[in-house]
Amino acid sequence: MYICAVKKLVIIPTYNEIENIEKIIRAVFALEEGFEILIIDDGSPDGTAAKVSDLQKEFPQTLNLLQRKGKLGLGTAYLTGFKWALERNYDYIFEMDADFSHAPEDLPRLLDACVCEGGDISIGSRYCNGVSVVNWPIGRILISYFASVYVRKVLGFKIFDSTAGFICYSRKALQTINLDAVKMKGYGFQIEMKYTAFRKGLCIKEVPVIFVNRKEGSSKMSSGIFGEAFWGVIALRFRKFN
Repeated sequence: MYICAVKKLVIIPTYNEIENIEKIIRAVFALEEGFEILIIDDGSPDGTAAKVSDLQKEFPQTLNLLQRKGKLGLGTAYLTGFKWALERNYDYIFEMDADFSHAPEDLPRLLDACVCEGGDISIGSRYCNGVSVVNWPIGRILISYFASVYVRKVLGFKIFDSTAGFICYSRKALQTINLDAVKMKGYGFQIEMKYTAFRKGLCIKEVPVIFVNRKEGSSKMSSGIFGEAFWGVIALRFRKFN
């Protein structure tokens, strides 16, 4: 089957995910489509990287690990992973959280939206089919939902879940976007990547998914992350895209 033949890499940034990391790795590897994984760990003091290193003995060909010193930001982790994947000729590259808020069984659906439906990028969308979020506090749901409304209004960008972090990028998409020009590091990184793809004329598909709040570990969100996104969207409105 063609989907099994293409090279597929799931990038999972981690910081203190010892409760989840082995379970999420095994869940991805249990899928029939043959995904590979790249863990990018930002110096987790809880032993996350050590656990991944130990699991590499069991999965030497398909489990990869990059260790960074300190918390350098979600955006820089993904940009590092994208460049790593492009250098190794992966065809489709995924963003995914370690905490099971993104269901591993939805990975094939995102892949299918690109491979079979012509998408350059597919987004696991919480809001393209109503609100599909489980166990989030109502305040956080409202912040997340209206953040995407804000992005659509300011940028004229018709994507329902512009802050989503569950994404499939084709190799073409990542080669089209100038990764060195991406400026935002946190929450706004997701918006900047999608809007840049939109301005470059890439085909973006939204795939409805159910987002489930983490059961173990702690959230990495902060007010500073939201602040960067708010002002960053205004800056994007006036940026020139070549």
